[in-house]
Amino acid sequence: MPGPADQPLRVGLFGGTFDPPHVGHMVTAVNVRHALQLDLVILMVANVPWQKEGTRLITPAADRLAMVEAAVADVPGLVPGRHEIDQGGNSYTADTLAALAQEYPGADLYTIVGDDAAAGLRTWSRYDEVVALSQLVVIDRPGDQVELPDAIDWIRVEVPRLEVSSTDLRTRFSDGRPLDYLVTQPVLDVIESRSLFGVDA
Repeated sequence: MPGPADQPLRVGLFGGTFDPPHVGHMVTAVNVRHALQLDLVILMVANVPWQKEGTRLITPAADRLAMVEAAVADVPGLVPGRHEIDQGGNSYTADTLAALAQEYPGADLYTIVGDDAAAGLRTWSRYDEVVALSQLVVIDRPGDQVELPDAIDWIRVEVPRLEVSSTDLRTRFSDGRPLDYLVTQPVLDVIESRSLFGVDA
């Protein structure tokens, strides 16, 4: 990891519920890091993802963090983020960016979001602060391209389309269908050891 002498860093913030983290998340993080020559991409685990709260049962934050730690352990330039868990309460990207600006003084910050999240950007709490504190990076899959207001400065990065969703994976876990090549083995090991998603240890 670059040290203080290497400042300013180029730091990507890739936030999510990661319930569980899957190959789609990993492909996105690796490709954005390469495309934008980022020093770090932080997979920030949401403590309480307020936009999803109440819609379904969410795996405890500590378990989701353990899965992300396992997923990125051997991947250069990818690191797990626990700031939102340590902060407690609802998770807001604007607060996380402000904290990262203090942790990495002078760094160029990039907020990495999917095209679906970007389309709903103006529903985010204090989205104007997100845009002011960071460069918005929109993950565009081949096909229909998202459009944002001209006033928002953003970068489009295209990554391979992998039709993998955490929702589908949780269902697969519960009914015993194979997860091979959808979730990495280190993540599977955490799921099994902690008996997550109805998997017996």
